[in-house]
Amino acid sequence: MNFSGVKVFSATKAREREELGEHVTRWIRDNPDAKIIDKIVTQSSDREFHCLTITIFYEKGDAQAAA
Repeated sequence: MNFSGVKVFSATKAREREELGEHVTRWIRDNPDAKIIDKIVTQSSDREFHCLTITIFYEKGDAQAAA
């Protein structure tokens, strides 16, 4: 897997987790030259907190031209 950047979105509070998809969508819309190569969704928790993380691996427009 070749990529030139990684963007991590993470939330622990319930309201933040509910809004996480909107943050990801906004980032994708604001970065039209980022070609998404892969993504990983991770959920972790302990007795008190639940964390949701979305990790996006991408290639920027300049990296595409160099390949």
